[in-house]
Amino acid sequence: MTNTQAGWYDDGSGTGARRWWDGQKWTDQYEPPPAGGGIAGAVRRIEEEAVAGSHARPAVQGASYVVLQVILKEKLWGTGSGNLTELEHALNAQASLGYRLHTITTASSGSKGIGGGDRIQATMVFEKIT
Repeated sequence: MTNTQAGWYDDGSGTGARRWWDGQKWTDQYEPPPAGGGIAGAVRRIEEEAVAGSHARPAVQGASYVVLQVILKEKLWGTGSGNLTELEHALNAQASLGYRLHTITTASSGSKGIGGGDRIQATMVFEKIT
């Protein structure tokens, strides 16, 4: 049983096209990539994918892997983000769909800003458990 709500999700083709997930399985309904080219369109698509990235979702039909990204922000003052629960939530939500964590990598912005404020990006690859 899946906890992922029915809705339009990236089809994994890299084009920005989306496919309808009915709450149980992928359907044959596709939504074309959003209009808007150039840098503004590319930035908008990247931002939309980053926001959707941390939400649990099934793999594209025929695929065994799902990639999720979670952005963690350090506190402005001091150390420790205090938001690792967001990372834990993403791991547990994907596990509830029958996936296990295959690989995780992190990258830091390296920008200290005023008194801290780093951003850390966690990229996780999940493998479908068969």
